[in-house]
Amino acid sequence: MARHERGASFFSMLIVLMMAGSLLATAFKIYQPYLDHMAVKSVLENITVDYDELRKPLATIRTDINQRLYINQVSLPNPEALSIIDDKGLLKFDLKYEVRLPMFFNVDAVIKFAEYYEAVRP
Repeated sequence: MARHERGASFFSMLIVLMMAGSLLATAFKIYQPYLDHMAVKSVLENITVDYDELRKPLATIRTDINQRLYINQVSLPNPEALSIIDDKGLLKFDLKYEVRLPMFFNVDAVIKFAEYYEAVRP
């Protein structure tokens, strides 16, 4: 009766390591936009609860948001990504943008972010 060794062969381990490596590389590439979005989200949440900030004109609020993003070393892909609308004392912050990341060769990953905040002017 012949005995066969059991366990993973060299090629099966190589395939598993290659798959794990590609998943890890993908996770590292996708992590940064999510981290940046959390910083943007934090800035907008802080603005919506700061009554002194909400008393200012819209242009000043936008400038203050840009300054806070600059301090956090984060920027929006374009100025149109954040729209601020004053609707009869109700400030509406609408944040919509996408980030395109080159992954491998001609394959890109697109991550879409959409947030909406409301704040009542004091």
